[in-house]
Amino acid sequence: MNKKTRQLHDLGQSLWLDNITREILNDGTLRRYIDELSVTGLTSNPTIFDQAIGNTDAYDDGIRDKAQTGKSGETLFIELALEDLRRAADLFRPAFDASHHIDGWVSMEVSPLLASDTDGSIKAARQIHQQADRPNLFVKIPGTPEGIPAIEESIFTGVPINVTLLFSREQYLAAAEAYLRGIERRIAAGLDPHVGSVASLFVSRWDKAVSDKVPEELRNKLGIAIGGRTYRAYRELLASPRWHRLAAAGARPQRLLMASTGTKDPKASDTLYVEALAAPDTIDTMPEKTLHAFAERGELKGMMAADGGDAEAILARFAQVGIDVDALATQLQRDGAQSFVKSWQQLLQRITDKSAALASAR
Repeated sequence: MNKKTRQLHDLGQSLWLDNITREILNDGTLRRYIDELSVTGLTSNPTIFDQAIGNTDAYDDGIRDKAQTGKSGETLFIELALEDLRRAADLFRPAFDASHHIDGWVSMEVSPLLASDTDGSIKAARQIHQQADRPNLFVKIPGTPEGIPAIEESIFTGVPINVTLLFSREQYLAAAEAYLRGIERRIAAGLDPHVGSVASLFVSRWDKAVSDKVPEELRNKLGIAIGGRTYRAYRELLASPRWHRLAAAGARPQRLLMASTGTKDPKASDTLYVEALAAPDTIDTMPEKTLHAFAERGELKGMMAADGGDAEAILARFAQVGIDVDALATQLQRDGAQSFVKSWQQLLQRITDKSAALASAR
């Protein structure tokens, strides 16, 4: 067991892998990450699957077989992805059971084309949840204005949700409010309030967005400051009378998940965000490269301050140099949704092309 990753685990932070490929399932890599690097879950998105399917032939047999039965496009992809995610979910099932369903999750995204379609997102989330047939699979819905009511309704109907594409404290609080309302509605209806959820805050994209707009001394500090501000809001929510009432009724917390924690600045430490965002009762989902970097040379220097530490002072300095954090959060969420749409379209085109090529090669 790696001592460095174990330190994060012992601190109370779950380490999830921000990746899935059929290869790491087939060759035992994911199993080794669980056994040796304290990995207890994973996340996926359209970009990850696009790269996995495009860069290997591991999916060719599956694509060929499904295409021969008349499946294509989104239907074919969802079946393909869920085959991987079921296998991963089964590997994480011991962590899921041991943690009383707090840990040990995998995630599958609804179509990014539904980011502005509340009703479509609700329907797709329900279908994926039923088709997956695994209790430890989250359905990812973006925390866009249109996604918020879909998150509440999905929680109310018992679908575990990973709220994705959150970039600010305010966006996080909107997602948390949707979760709380969904749970409160379940309790009022006499339903089991134990429905899992996480809220995914994207971090490194902040620093990439302002890298050429701020002085050197502020480089690679904005994402961490946003993380500190949001973590304070998270701790305050967990300490609130409203949450205590729900917890007493059997609800589980919607955990804060730190996403996009791979360093994008080649001049910065490749373990920068993992070290800065260490905190109990949270999750850090990281790319394989970042996971290996922390396992080899990471250093746990402490944990994030529950009160946000110096986050507000740092954010004030960004405001002084002209960075409008609220406007940028909205733009980052919009850009993130558009990026996933692009990856989704590329993914479906890649599957179409592969289906045709495999059929002609017979």
